[in-house]
This record gives sequence, C-alpha cells and structure tokens, in this order.
Amino acid sequence: MTTPTPPPEMPKLGDFLCFAVYSANLAYGRAYKPILDELGLTYTQWITIVALWEHDEQTVGGLGDKLFLESNTLTPILKKLEALGYLERRRDPRDERQVIVRLTEAGRALREKGAQRTLVQATGLDAGQFASARRTMNDVRDNLLRHTQHGSG
Repeated sequence: MTTPTPPPEMPKLGDFLCFAVYSANLAYGRAYKPILDELGLTYTQWITIVALWEHDEQTVGGLGDKLFLESNTLTPILKKLEALGYLERRRDPRDERQVIVRLTEAGRALREKGAQRTLVQATGLDAGQFASARRTMNDVRDNLLRHTQHGSG
C-alpha cells in the first residue's frame, strides 16, 4: 500500500508580494492621514502637488502619465486643487486642446511643511535601505506595466 503524497503547501497571505505592497500602501495612508488632514488634502491631491514641485507647468496629459492617472480621474483632482488655491489651469496658447497646470505660491509653499521627511523617518529605514526599497518597488511596477502592455504571453 502506498502512502498518498500530501498536497503542496498552499502559500499564506504573508507570502504574497501583492499583499505586502497593498498592506504597506494602507499603512502609508494611515501615516499620511493626520498630515494631509491638517493640510485639507487627499493623498492623490498631495502627490499631484509633489509632481508639480518636480516639474511645474506641465500638461494635464503629462501629469496624468507621471501619476498613472487617467484624465477623467485627474481632472476633478485638479479642479479641487485649483479651488483650494494651490494651482492654476489654463489652455496652452499654442495648442488649445492642451491644458497647462502650474502651481500658485500657495502650492509651492506646501513644500515647506516637511510631510515627506517625516514619513521617510517613520519607515525606520536608513537612507540606503529607503533608496533600495524605492528602486525595487519601481522595478516591480515597471515590470508589471510591461507585462500588462505586452500581454501575459
């Protein structure tokens, strides 16, 4: 009589990289919440402002590409930030189909709040570990995007 082979061990939730990313994202959201609540901003509004600090006066399309957001998702965010006085939108005089987004003084002044520095420290990673983790996550993102663009073949 032969002994049946036990089934392979099923992976546990903690074994999934996607869950590690998902749960880290939730933890980041919790850490950002008090900071962003004080500023009256959502996380998506915040990263929009950060992207404009990096490169002000860009098109809505270019900004959407940088943030991985579709125009129909980004436009309401931009309208809200404009209503809050953090940015201005205007048509590109060279191509009326394009909308240019630029920060106001109030939007640029948010940089002085130091939210990013606080949360970098809160990760508990030293500068090298933080840079390595960021590079790794960017590689994962880029590889997954390539996979979805080229099919799973």
